[in-house]
Amino acid sequence: MSSSIHGHAVMHFMLEHGGSFTKQSLCDAVEQHFGLDVRFHTCSAEGLTAAQLIDLLESKGKFVPAENGFNTEAAKICQH
Repeated sequence: MSSSIHGHAVMHFMLEHGGSFTKQSLCDAVEQHFGLDVRFHTCSAEGLTAAQLIDLLESKGKFVPAENGFNTEAAKICQH
């Protein structure tokens, strides 16, 4: 059985990593860091792959433009 990690952990990972991501480079980095079998959940969804989580975070406005892509900012991470 695979584990489930909250999307907040991915956003914190993005902040710690710094720089910018494309959707593909973020997906690759998330899979390398958290593992291929891990699933993700948020306050409103569960059982997401890395790619599905990234699409959801993008649709919720959790990313900010950065040079050659995007990153996030601490204010975009809900505090609960």
